[in-house]
Amino acid sequence: MERIIELLRSTGAMLEGHFLLSSGRHSDKYFQCAKLLQYPDKAEAAFAEVARRIREDIKTGKLKVDIVVGPAMGGIIAAWELARQLGLPAIFTERDESGIMVLRRGFEVRQGQNVLIVEDVVTTGKSYLECAKALEASGAKITALACVADRRAENAADIPMPFYPAVKLTAANWDAAECELCKKGIPAVKPGSRKQ
Repeated sequence: MERIIELLRSTGAMLEGHFLLSSGRHSDKYFQCAKLLQYPDKAEAAFAEVARRIREDIKTGKLKVDIVVGPAMGGIIAAWELARQLGLPAIFTERDESGIMVLRRGFEVRQGQNVLIVEDVVTTGKSYLECAKALEASGAKITALACVADRRAENAADIPMPFYPAVKLTAANWDAAECELCKKGIPAVKPGSRKQ
C-alpha cells in the first residue's frame, strides 16, 4: 500500500486543498489518477497486486471474469492496464448526449458475460453503478469491481461484490452543507471531468 501512495505522490496524482467532487461532495484531497496512469510502468506497478489477487480468485473459482470494462473517463486507462495484466479484452462505457452511461463505438457484451468493472477512484460508487446498469441492460453479469484508489468514507456502504482496490486512502468527504472548508471560506475547485 505504501508503494501505491508513493506512486500517487510522486506523479502529482494526490492533491491537497478544497475540492468539489463529481459526486457533489467536498473533500480536502483529490486523486487525479490520470497523472499516475500516464506512465505505463507506474500504471503496471499500481495494478500488479490487484491483478495477482484477481488471478488467484479466478484460479480458485471464487471469481469469473470474461471482460474488463471501465467507465469513461477515469476508468478507460485503468481498465485497459488491468485487462492487459489479466490477458483479457477491455472496453469502456461513456455518456451519451443525454448524460446516460452507455456502450458505444461498437462495443458490446454478451448475455451472461462476466464483467470486471475498473475505476480510477471510488468515492461514492456513482460511476461504477451507472456503468453496471448499462452493462446489465445488455445482459452482462457484474462479478467484481477494482480501482486504483478507494477513498470512500469510513461509514460508506459495502461494495456488494468482490472489490479489489490497489489502495485504501483516508480523505475528508463532506456533504456540501457540512463542509468544514466552506465554513472557513476557502473556495472549492472542481478538477474532475464529469459535469454535475
